Amino acid sequence: MPEFDKDLQSIQEARSVIAVAKTAQKKLAKMDQSKIDQIVENMALRAFENAEKLARMAHEETGFGKKADKVIKNKFSSKTVFDSIKNMKTIGVLKEDIVNKIVEVAVPVGVIAGLIPSTNPTSTTIYKSLIAIKSGNAIVVSPHPGAKDCILETVKILSNAAIEAGAPSGVISTLSILSIQGTLELMKHQDISLILATGGEAMVRSAYSSGNPAIGVGPGNGPAFIEQTADIVGSVTKIIASKTFDNGVICASEQSVVVEAIKESEIVEEFKKQGAYFLNHSESQRLGHIILRANGTMNPKIVGQKASDIAKMADIVVPQKTTVLISRQTEVSKSNPYAREKLCPILAFYTEDSWLSACNRCIELLEVEGKGHTLCIHSTDEAVIREFALKKPVSRILINTPGALGGIGATTNLAPALTLGCGAIGRSSTSDNITPMNLMNIKRAAYGVRETAEVIGKFEEKEVASNGAIQNSLDTNSVNQLSNTDIAKLIEAALQKLAKENVNA
Repeated sequence: MPEFDKDLQSIQEARSVIAVAKTAQKKLAKMDQSKIDQIVENMALRAFENAEKLARMAHEETGFGKKADKVIKNKFSSKTVFDSIKNMKTIGVLKEDIVNKIVEVAVPVGVIAGLIPSTNPTSTTIYKSLIAIKSGNAIVVSPHPGAKDCILETVKILSNAAIEAGAPSGVISTLSILSIQGTLELMKHQDISLILATGGEAMVRSAYSSGNPAIGVGPGNGPAFIEQTADIVGSVTKIIASKTFDNGVICASEQSVVVEAIKESEIVEEFKKQGAYFLNHSESQRLGHIILRANGTMNPKIVGQKASDIAKMADIVVPQKTTVLISRQTEVSKSNPYAREKLCPILAFYTEDSWLSACNRCIELLEVEGKGHTLCIHSTDEAVIREFALKKPVSRILINTPGALGGIGATTNLAPALTLGCGAIGRSSTSDNITPMNLMNIKRAAYGVRETAEVIGKFEEKEVASNGAIQNSLDTNSVNQLSNTDIAKLIEAALQKLAKENVNA
Protein backbone atom coordinates (compact mmCIF):
# COMPACT_ATOMS: atom_id res chain seq x y z
CA MET A 1 0.00 0.00 0.00
CA PRO A 2 1.56 3.36 -1.03
CA GLU A 3 2.37 5.93 1.62
CA PHE A 4 0.22 9.01 1.82
CA ASP A 5 1.88 12.28 0.85
CA LYS A 6 3.42 13.89 3.94
CA ASP A 7 2.13 17.35 3.00
CA LEU A 8 -1.42 16.02 2.70
CA GLN A 9 -1.08 14.23 6.03
CA SER A 10 0.09 17.39 7.73
CA ILE A 11 -2.77 19.40 6.25
CA GLN A 12 -5.31 16.83 7.42
CA GLU A 13 -3.73 16.68 10.86
CA ALA A 14 -3.98 20.47 11.17
CA ARG A 15 -7.67 20.38 10.29
CA SER A 16 -8.38 17.54 12.71
CA VAL A 17 -6.47 19.11 15.60
CA ILE A 18 -8.18 22.47 15.07
CA ALA A 19 -11.62 20.81 15.13
CA VAL A 20 -10.87 19.13 18.46
CA ALA A 21 -9.41 22.35 19.87
CA LYS A 22 -12.49 24.34 18.86
CA THR A 23 -14.78 21.91 20.72
CA ALA A 24 -12.50 21.93 23.75
CA GLN A 25 -12.33 25.73 23.82
CA LYS A 26 -16.11 26.04 23.92
CA LYS A 27 -16.11 23.86 27.05
CA LEU A 28 -13.22 25.80 28.58
CA ALA A 29 -15.03 29.09 27.95
CA LYS A 30 -17.88 27.97 30.23
CA MET A 31 -15.55 27.59 33.22
CA ASP A 32 -15.27 30.30 35.85
CA GLN A 33 -12.15 32.20 36.89
CA SER A 34 -11.44 29.92 39.82
CA LYS A 35 -11.44 26.78 37.67
CA ILE A 36 -9.30 28.36 34.96
CA ASP A 37 -6.81 29.47 37.59
CA GLN A 38 -6.57 25.93 39.00
CA ILE A 39 -5.80 24.58 35.54
CA VAL A 40 -3.13 27.22 34.85
CA GLU A 41 -1.53 26.68 38.25
CA ASN A 42 -1.24 22.94 37.69
CA MET A 43 0.26 23.52 34.24
CA ALA A 44 2.86 25.90 35.68
CA LEU A 45 3.70 23.45 38.48
CA ARG A 46 4.24 20.51 36.13
CA ALA A 47 6.31 22.63 33.75
CA PHE A 48 8.48 23.85 36.61
CA GLU A 49 8.99 20.27 37.83
CA ASN A 50 10.16 19.25 34.34
CA ALA A 51 12.31 22.33 33.70
CA GLU A 52 15.61 20.44 33.72
CA LYS A 53 14.38 17.53 31.62
CA LEU A 54 12.96 19.84 28.95
CA ALA A 55 16.10 22.01 28.97
CA ARG A 56 18.26 18.95 28.38
CA MET A 57 16.05 17.80 25.52
CA ALA A 58 16.08 21.26 23.91
CA HIS A 59 19.85 21.56 24.17
CA GLU A 60 20.51 18.09 22.80
CA GLU A 61 18.07 18.45 19.91
CA THR A 62 18.89 21.98 18.75
CA GLY A 63 22.53 22.33 19.81
CA PHE A 64 21.78 25.95 20.73
CA GLY A 65 22.76 27.71 23.92
CA LYS A 66 23.49 26.29 27.35
CA LYS A 67 21.50 23.66 29.21
CA ALA A 68 21.78 25.52 32.56
CA ASP A 69 20.40 28.72 31.03
CA LYS A 70 17.58 26.83 29.35
CA VAL A 71 16.61 25.49 32.78
CA ILE A 72 16.39 29.10 33.99
CA LYS A 73 14.24 30.06 30.99
CA ASN A 74 11.90 27.13 31.60
CA LYS A 75 11.53 28.10 35.25
CA PHE A 76 11.02 31.73 34.29
CA SER A 77 8.34 30.86 31.74
CA SER A 78 6.52 28.66 34.24
CA LYS A 79 6.90 30.19 37.70
CA THR A 80 7.64 33.85 36.94
CA VAL A 81 5.04 34.08 34.20
CA PHE A 82 2.48 32.30 36.38
CA ASP A 83 3.18 34.61 39.34
CA SER A 84 2.63 37.62 37.08
CA ILE A 85 -0.74 36.41 35.76
CA LYS A 86 -2.19 34.36 38.63
CA ASN A 87 -4.22 37.24 40.10
CA MET A 88 -5.14 38.67 36.71
CA LYS A 89 -8.90 38.85 36.09
CA THR A 90 -9.43 37.29 32.65
CA ILE A 91 -12.81 35.52 32.77
CA GLY A 92 -16.27 37.10 32.88
CA VAL A 93 -16.72 40.63 34.21
CA LEU A 94 -13.37 42.42 34.29
CA LYS A 95 -14.52 45.82 35.49
CA GLU A 96 -17.74 47.51 36.55
CA ASP A 97 -17.66 51.30 36.41
CA ILE A 98 -20.59 52.34 38.59
CA VAL A 99 -20.08 56.07 38.00
CA ASN A 100 -19.99 55.92 34.19
CA LYS A 101 -22.29 52.89 34.02
CA ILE A 102 -20.05 50.71 31.83
CA VAL A 103 -19.40 47.00 32.40
CA GLU A 104 -16.37 45.36 30.73
CA VAL A 105 -16.58 41.63 29.98
CA ALA A 106 -13.73 39.37 28.81
CA VAL A 107 -14.37 37.33 25.68
CA PRO A 108 -11.78 34.66 24.72
CA VAL A 109 -10.76 34.90 21.07
CA GLY A 110 -11.10 31.13 20.56
CA VAL A 111 -8.38 28.87 19.14
CA ILE A 112 -4.85 30.26 19.02
CA ALA A 113 -2.11 29.04 16.69
CA GLY A 114 1.17 29.14 18.61
CA LEU A 115 4.23 29.19 16.34
CA ILE A 116 7.32 28.14 18.31
CA PRO A 117 10.98 28.96 17.44
CA SER A 118 13.95 26.62 17.79
CA THR A 119 15.93 29.17 19.81
CA ASN A 120 13.62 29.10 22.86
CA PRO A 121 11.46 26.05 22.12
CA THR A 122 10.35 24.65 25.48
CA SER A 123 10.17 27.95 27.37
CA THR A 124 8.11 29.62 24.62
CA THR A 125 5.72 26.65 24.50
CA ILE A 126 5.21 26.83 28.27
CA TYR A 127 4.68 30.59 28.20
CA LYS A 128 2.25 30.65 25.27
CA SER A 129 0.21 27.77 26.66
CA LEU A 130 -0.13 29.42 30.07
CA ILE A 131 -1.31 32.79 28.72
CA ALA A 132 -3.65 31.11 26.22
CA ILE A 133 -5.45 28.98 28.82
CA LYS A 134 -5.47 31.83 31.36
CA SER A 135 -7.50 33.90 28.89
CA GLY A 136 -9.90 31.05 28.16
CA ASN A 137 -8.47 30.02 24.80
CA ALA A 138 -7.35 26.74 23.31
CA ILE A 139 -3.91 26.59 21.67
CA VAL A 140 -2.55 24.52 18.80
CA VAL A 141 1.24 24.54 18.75
CA SER A 142 3.24 24.49 15.53
CA PRO A 143 6.77 23.34 16.40
CA HIS A 144 9.92 24.40 14.60
CA PRO A 145 11.18 21.27 12.79
CA GLY A 146 14.58 21.67 14.43
CA ALA A 147 13.06 21.40 17.90
CA LYS A 148 10.16 19.03 17.26
CA ASP A 149 10.78 16.40 19.94
CA CYS A 150 11.34 18.75 22.88
CA ILE A 151 8.29 20.83 21.90
CA LEU A 152 6.08 17.75 21.58
CA GLU A 153 7.20 16.60 25.03
CA THR A 154 6.47 20.04 26.49
CA VAL A 155 2.98 20.02 24.98
CA LYS A 156 2.39 16.53 26.37
CA ILE A 157 3.34 17.62 29.90
CA LEU A 158 1.21 20.77 29.72
CA SER A 159 -1.79 19.00 28.18
CA ASN A 160 -1.74 16.23 30.80
CA ALA A 161 -1.45 18.82 33.58
CA ALA A 162 -4.40 20.79 32.21
CA ILE A 163 -6.59 17.69 31.87
CA GLU A 164 -5.53 16.54 35.35
CA ALA A 165 -6.88 19.84 36.71
CA GLY A 166 -10.18 19.56 34.84
CA ALA A 167 -9.54 21.06 31.39
CA PRO A 168 -11.20 19.40 28.39
CA SER A 169 -9.00 17.13 26.28
CA GLY A 170 -7.58 18.86 23.21
CA VAL A 171 -7.40 22.34 24.70
CA ILE A 172 -3.60 22.20 24.34
CA SER A 173 -2.42 20.30 21.28
CA THR A 174 0.25 20.26 18.61
CA LEU A 175 1.03 19.42 15.03
CA SER A 176 3.26 16.34 14.85
CA ILE A 177 3.53 15.84 11.09
CA LEU A 178 5.51 18.92 10.17
CA SER A 179 5.51 20.61 6.80
CA ILE A 180 5.21 24.13 5.45
CA GLN A 181 1.80 23.23 4.00
CA GLY A 182 0.57 21.97 7.37
CA THR A 183 1.66 25.17 9.12
CA LEU A 184 0.04 27.30 6.41
CA GLU A 185 -3.18 25.33 6.82
CA LEU A 186 -3.05 26.00 10.55
CA MET A 187 -2.49 29.73 10.09
CA LYS A 188 -5.10 30.20 7.36
CA HIS A 189 -7.84 27.97 8.80
CA GLN A 190 -11.14 29.75 9.40
CA ASP A 191 -11.40 28.36 12.95
CA ILE A 192 -8.10 29.87 14.03
CA SER A 193 -8.93 33.11 15.81
CA LEU A 194 -5.42 34.44 16.41
CA ILE A 195 -1.85 33.57 15.47
CA LEU A 196 0.83 34.08 18.12
CA ALA A 197 4.02 34.02 16.07
CA THR A 198 7.56 34.03 17.43
CA GLY A 199 10.39 33.24 15.06
CA GLY A 200 12.11 34.35 11.88
CA GLU A 201 11.08 37.37 9.83
CA ALA A 202 9.71 35.25 6.95
CA MET A 203 7.52 33.20 9.29
CA VAL A 204 6.15 36.29 11.03
CA ARG A 205 5.42 37.92 7.67
CA SER A 206 3.58 34.77 6.62
CA ALA A 207 1.48 34.91 9.79
CA TYR A 208 0.42 38.48 9.03
CA SER A 209 -0.47 37.60 5.43
CA SER A 210 -2.52 34.55 6.44
CA GLY A 211 -5.82 36.39 6.57
CA ASN A 212 -6.24 35.70 10.29
CA PRO A 213 -5.45 38.18 13.09
CA ALA A 214 -1.85 37.79 14.26
CA ILE A 215 0.55 38.99 16.92
CA GLY A 216 4.04 38.59 15.54
CA VAL A 217 7.48 39.79 16.51
CA GLY A 218 10.25 40.58 14.10
CA PRO A 219 14.01 40.39 14.61
CA GLY A 220 15.77 42.23 17.38
CA ASN A 221 18.91 44.23 16.70
CA GLY A 222 19.22 46.20 19.89
CA PRO A 223 22.21 48.52 20.33
CA ALA A 224 23.63 49.17 23.80
CA PHE A 225 24.89 52.72 24.38
CA ILE A 226 27.42 53.22 27.17
CA GLU A 227 27.21 56.93 27.94
CA GLN A 228 30.18 58.67 29.57
CA THR A 229 28.52 58.93 33.01
CA ALA A 230 27.83 55.19 33.16
CA ASP A 231 29.37 52.76 35.62
CA ILE A 232 31.72 51.17 33.10
CA VAL A 233 32.48 47.99 35.03
CA GLY A 234 28.81 47.41 35.78
CA SER A 235 27.72 48.21 32.22
CA VAL A 236 30.22 45.83 30.61
CA THR A 237 29.34 43.12 33.13
CA LYS A 238 25.65 43.40 32.25
CA ILE A 239 26.24 43.39 28.50
CA ILE A 240 28.47 40.31 28.62
CA ALA A 241 26.08 38.52 30.99
CA SER A 242 23.23 39.24 28.58
CA LYS A 243 25.13 38.29 25.43
CA THR A 244 26.37 35.02 26.91
CA PHE A 245 23.08 34.01 28.56
CA ASP A 246 22.07 30.90 26.61
CA ASN A 247 24.75 32.05 24.16
CA GLY A 248 22.71 35.03 23.01
CA VAL A 249 19.61 33.38 21.53
CA ILE A 250 17.12 35.74 23.20
CA CYS A 251 16.15 38.36 20.61
CA ALA A 252 16.31 41.22 23.13
CA SER A 253 20.04 40.62 23.70
CA GLU A 254 22.47 43.35 22.65
CA GLN A 255 23.80 43.23 19.09
CA SER A 256 26.04 46.32 19.06
CA VAL A 257 27.86 48.48 21.59
CA VAL A 258 28.04 52.23 20.98
CA VAL A 259 30.44 54.32 23.08
CA GLU A 260 31.70 57.90 23.27
CA ALA A 261 35.32 58.53 22.26
CA ILE A 262 36.12 60.09 25.62
CA LYS A 263 35.50 56.74 27.36
CA GLU A 264 36.47 54.34 24.59
CA SER A 265 39.82 53.16 25.99
CA GLU A 266 38.39 52.49 29.45
CA ILE A 267 35.46 50.54 28.02
CA VAL A 268 37.67 48.49 25.68
CA GLU A 269 40.01 47.64 28.53
CA GLU A 270 37.09 46.53 30.72
CA PHE A 271 35.67 44.31 27.98
CA LYS A 272 39.09 42.68 27.62
CA LYS A 273 39.31 42.16 31.39
CA GLN A 274 35.99 40.34 31.23
CA GLY A 275 37.09 37.95 28.49
CA ALA A 276 36.05 39.77 25.33
CA TYR A 277 38.21 39.29 22.24
CA PHE A 278 38.59 42.26 19.86
CA LEU A 279 39.04 41.04 16.30
CA ASN A 280 41.58 42.67 14.01
CA HIS A 281 40.60 43.76 10.50
CA SER A 282 41.46 40.45 8.85
CA GLU A 283 39.69 38.41 11.53
CA SER A 284 36.61 40.64 11.29
CA GLN A 285 36.45 40.00 7.56
CA ARG A 286 36.75 36.23 7.97
CA LEU A 287 34.12 36.09 10.68
CA GLY A 288 31.86 38.44 8.72
CA HIS A 289 31.75 35.95 5.86
CA ILE A 290 30.10 33.29 8.04
CA ILE A 291 27.60 35.46 9.96
CA LEU A 292 25.17 35.68 7.05
CA ARG A 293 24.20 33.18 4.38
CA ALA A 294 24.28 34.00 0.67
CA ASN A 295 20.59 34.99 0.80
CA GLY A 296 21.30 37.61 3.48
CA THR A 297 19.80 35.71 6.41
CA MET A 298 21.57 34.69 9.60
CA ASN A 299 23.71 31.58 9.39
CA PRO A 300 22.06 28.97 11.67
CA LYS A 301 25.45 27.38 12.34
CA ILE A 302 26.51 30.29 14.58
CA VAL A 303 23.21 30.61 16.49
CA GLY A 304 23.57 29.88 20.19
CA GLN A 305 27.20 28.75 19.94
CA LYS A 306 30.11 29.65 22.23
CA ALA A 307 32.43 32.47 21.16
CA SER A 308 35.43 30.14 20.91
CA ASP A 309 33.54 27.67 18.71
CA ILE A 310 32.34 30.44 16.38
CA ALA A 311 35.90 31.76 16.10
CA LYS A 312 37.07 28.27 15.14
CA MET A 313 34.55 28.22 12.27
CA ALA A 314 36.33 31.28 10.85
CA ASP A 315 39.82 29.89 11.51
CA ILE A 316 40.44 32.43 14.26
CA VAL A 317 42.40 31.37 17.34
CA VAL A 318 41.04 32.82 20.58
CA PRO A 319 41.34 31.79 24.25
CA GLN A 320 38.93 28.98 25.15
CA LYS A 321 37.33 31.14 27.85
CA THR A 322 36.54 34.02 25.48
CA THR A 323 33.15 35.47 26.42
CA VAL A 324 32.27 37.51 23.32
CA LEU A 325 33.81 38.34 19.95
CA ILE A 326 33.86 42.08 19.21
CA SER A 327 34.44 43.74 15.85
CA ARG A 328 35.12 47.47 15.52
CA GLN A 329 32.82 48.96 12.91
CA THR A 330 32.24 52.36 11.30
CA GLU A 331 29.55 51.56 8.74
CA VAL A 332 25.89 50.60 9.09
CA SER A 333 24.07 48.87 6.26
CA LYS A 334 21.97 45.82 5.46
CA SER A 335 25.00 44.22 3.82
CA ASN A 336 27.21 44.66 6.89
CA PRO A 337 26.72 41.45 8.93
CA TYR A 338 27.90 43.15 12.12
CA ALA A 339 25.08 45.72 11.84
CA ARG A 340 22.48 42.93 11.81
CA GLU A 341 20.92 40.62 14.42
CA LYS A 342 23.41 37.99 15.63
CA LEU A 343 21.89 35.45 18.00
CA CYS A 344 25.24 34.46 19.43
CA PRO A 345 28.13 36.08 21.39
CA ILE A 346 29.21 38.51 18.62
CA LEU A 347 29.06 42.30 19.09
CA ALA A 348 29.71 45.21 16.78
CA PHE A 349 31.58 48.13 18.42
CA TYR A 350 31.03 51.74 17.33
CA THR A 351 32.82 54.83 18.68
CA GLU A 352 31.16 58.26 18.40
CA ASP A 353 32.26 61.80 19.28
CA SER A 354 29.24 62.68 21.43
CA TRP A 355 26.10 61.22 22.96
CA LEU A 356 24.06 62.90 20.23
CA SER A 357 26.13 61.20 17.53
CA ALA A 358 25.77 57.93 19.46
CA CYS A 359 22.02 58.49 19.54
CA ASN A 360 21.95 58.85 15.75
CA ARG A 361 24.12 55.75 15.34
CA CYS A 362 21.67 53.70 17.40
CA ILE A 363 18.81 54.91 15.21
CA GLU A 364 20.78 53.92 12.08
CA LEU A 365 21.28 50.41 13.45
CA LEU A 366 17.60 50.05 14.27
CA GLU A 367 16.58 51.33 10.84
CA VAL A 368 18.63 48.53 9.26
CA GLU A 369 16.98 45.88 11.43
CA GLY A 370 15.09 45.67 14.71
CA LYS A 371 12.78 48.68 14.48
CA GLY A 372 10.24 48.61 17.31
CA HIS A 373 12.10 46.04 19.38
CA THR A 374 14.62 46.93 22.11
CA LEU A 375 17.47 49.30 22.97
CA CYS A 376 19.74 49.49 26.02
CA ILE A 377 21.35 52.56 27.55
CA HIS A 378 23.83 52.64 30.42
CA SER A 379 23.97 56.10 31.98
CA THR A 380 23.37 58.13 35.14
CA ASP A 381 22.42 61.29 33.20
CA GLU A 382 18.63 61.42 33.30
CA ALA A 383 18.48 64.10 30.61
CA VAL A 384 20.35 61.88 28.15
CA ILE A 385 18.26 58.87 29.13
CA ARG A 386 15.10 60.88 28.49
CA GLU A 387 16.33 61.96 25.05
CA PHE A 388 17.01 58.34 24.15
CA ALA A 389 13.57 57.31 25.33
CA LEU A 390 11.91 60.02 23.26
CA LYS A 391 13.80 59.57 20.01
CA LYS A 392 14.43 55.84 19.53
CA PRO A 393 12.10 53.80 17.29
CA VAL A 394 11.73 50.94 19.80
CA SER A 395 9.11 49.58 22.18
CA ARG A 396 11.49 48.88 25.07
CA ILE A 397 14.18 51.24 26.39
CA LEU A 398 16.18 49.25 28.95
CA ILE A 399 18.19 51.36 31.38
CA ASN A 400 21.23 50.00 33.23
CA THR A 401 20.16 46.39 32.84
CA PRO A 402 21.00 43.40 30.61
CA GLY A 403 19.06 43.41 27.34
CA ALA A 404 18.14 39.72 27.22
CA LEU A 405 16.75 39.43 30.74
CA GLY A 406 15.52 43.03 30.94
CA GLY A 407 13.47 42.77 27.77
CA ILE A 408 11.60 39.65 28.87
CA GLY A 409 10.83 41.17 32.27
CA ALA A 410 13.28 39.20 34.42
CA THR A 411 15.49 42.09 35.60
CA THR A 412 12.84 44.78 35.01
CA ASN A 413 9.19 45.20 35.92
CA LEU A 414 8.06 44.76 32.34
CA ALA A 415 5.47 42.01 31.96
CA PRO A 416 7.27 38.63 32.00
CA ALA A 417 6.97 37.37 28.43
CA LEU A 418 8.77 35.49 25.67
CA THR A 419 6.90 37.24 22.87
CA LEU A 420 7.82 40.92 22.65
CA GLY A 421 5.67 43.13 20.44
CA CYS A 422 7.44 45.60 18.16
CA GLY A 423 4.59 48.03 17.51
CA ALA A 424 3.45 49.37 14.15
CA ILE A 425 6.95 50.59 13.27
CA GLY A 426 8.20 47.01 13.58
CA ARG A 427 5.22 45.63 11.61
CA SER A 428 3.65 44.21 14.77
CA SER A 429 0.08 44.69 15.97
CA THR A 430 1.19 45.72 19.47
CA SER A 431 4.21 47.08 21.32
CA ASP A 432 3.39 45.10 24.47
CA ASN A 433 5.16 42.24 26.16
CA ILE A 434 2.35 39.81 25.36
CA THR A 435 0.12 38.73 28.27
CA PRO A 436 -3.31 37.10 28.56
CA MET A 437 -4.84 40.55 28.13
CA ASN A 438 -3.64 40.56 24.51
CA LEU A 439 -5.46 37.28 23.85
CA MET A 440 -9.01 38.38 24.53
CA ASN A 441 -11.60 40.81 23.30
CA ILE A 442 -13.37 43.10 25.73
CA LYS A 443 -17.12 43.46 25.39
CA ARG A 444 -18.61 46.61 26.91
CA ALA A 445 -22.15 46.96 28.22
CA ALA A 446 -22.98 50.65 28.39
CA TYR A 447 -26.11 51.99 30.14
CA GLY A 448 -27.91 55.01 28.73
CA VAL A 449 -27.17 58.09 30.84
CA ARG A 450 -28.62 60.86 28.62
CA GLU A 451 -31.90 61.18 26.71
CA THR A 452 -31.90 61.90 22.97
CA ALA A 453 -33.77 65.18 23.43
CA GLU A 454 -31.17 66.28 25.96
CA VAL A 455 -28.32 65.65 23.52
CA ILE A 456 -30.07 67.44 20.64
CA GLY A 457 -31.13 70.32 22.86
CA LYS A 458 -27.63 70.74 24.16
CA PHE A 459 -26.21 71.32 20.70
CA GLU A 460 -29.12 73.53 19.65
CA GLU A 461 -28.51 75.74 22.68
CA LYS A 462 -24.83 75.98 21.78
CA GLU A 463 -25.67 77.03 18.22
CA VAL A 464 -28.07 79.73 19.44
CA ALA A 465 -25.50 80.93 21.95
CA SER A 466 -22.82 81.01 19.25
CA ASN A 467 -25.02 83.00 16.85
CA GLY A 468 -25.96 85.33 19.66
CA ALA A 469 -22.33 85.93 20.50
CA ILE A 470 -21.62 86.91 16.87
CA GLN A 471 -24.59 89.27 16.78
CA ASN A 472 -23.60 90.88 20.07
CA SER A 473 -20.09 91.35 18.76
CA LEU A 474 -21.42 93.10 15.67
CA ASP A 475 -23.74 95.26 17.69
CA THR A 476 -20.93 96.45 19.92
CA ASN A 477 -18.34 96.65 17.10
CA SER A 478 -16.14 94.30 19.12
CA VAL A 479 -14.53 92.76 16.05
CA ASN A 480 -11.28 92.17 17.94
CA GLN A 481 -13.05 89.59 20.09
CA LEU A 482 -14.19 87.49 17.12
CA SER A 483 -12.48 84.22 16.29
CA ASN A 484 -10.98 83.58 12.85
CA THR A 485 -13.87 81.23 12.11
CA ASP A 486 -16.43 83.93 13.00
CA ILE A 487 -14.67 86.48 10.82
CA ALA A 488 -14.58 84.05 7.89
CA LYS A 489 -18.33 83.46 8.25
CA LEU A 490 -19.03 87.22 8.28
CA ILE A 491 -16.90 87.81 5.17
CA GLU A 492 -18.62 84.96 3.34
CA ALA A 493 -22.06 86.34 4.27
CA ALA A 494 -21.09 89.83 3.11
CA LEU A 495 -19.82 88.53 -0.23
CA GLN A 496 -22.99 86.55 -0.78
CA LYS A 497 -25.05 89.66 -0.02
CA LEU A 498 -23.04 91.79 -2.46
CA ALA A 499 -23.36 89.16 -5.14
CA LYS A 500 -27.11 89.03 -4.65
CA GLU A 501 -27.39 92.84 -4.84
CA ASN A 502 -25.34 92.90 -8.06
CA VAL A 503 -27.68 90.33 -9.63
CA ASN A 504 -30.76 92.36 -8.64
CA ALA A 505 -29.24 95.63 -9.81
